[in-house]
Amino acid sequence: MATKSTSAKLTLKITSFILRLLMNIVFYVLVVILVITCSKAAFEFTYELYGPRTVDSKPGHEIIFQINQGESTMDVASKLEIDRAIVNKYSFYFKTKLQDKVILAGTYKINSSMTYDEILNTITDYNNSIVQDKNKENGQSSGQSSQQNSGQDATQNTQQSTNQTKGQSSK
Repeated sequence: MATKSTSAKLTLKITSFILRLLMNIVFYVLVVILVITCSKAAFEFTYELYGPRTVDSKPGHEIIFQINQGESTMDVASKLEIDRAIVNKYSFYFKTKLQDKVILAGTYKINSSMTYDEILNTITDYNNSIVQDKNKENGQSSGQSSQQNSGQDATQNTQQSTNQTKGQSSK
């Protein structure tokens, strides 16, 4: 009987040692896979920020891209990702913030073979906009020009009413 319990204890010890060894091996393999996956993701994100990352090789496809007044940088990045002009909206957003660029409203011609830097240079320069407001080209905002126009209209109306009054009094 004593030999049965001794052999059972020995079998139990060997089995538990093998199980612990296998669990340790599985744990360390999972840790290595996690480190490799995280490193790969970090490399990809960094390459998107600083490397010449494009969606398509040249010639790519052209996209007419409209940015509305008041759209946030993340909204623009999301639209660019949906239109397949950029690979990752988060890396584009982060690159825009790192470079302290201001995205301007307008309609731009973008190609899917453009790098993030080329896209940013395009959408941060109003001269690249396809459709441009004539008042903005002259250095006036549309609010200023409408105020000037309404001021000119008021002056013309005053002159017309003065001329009409003079014409009636002379009769």
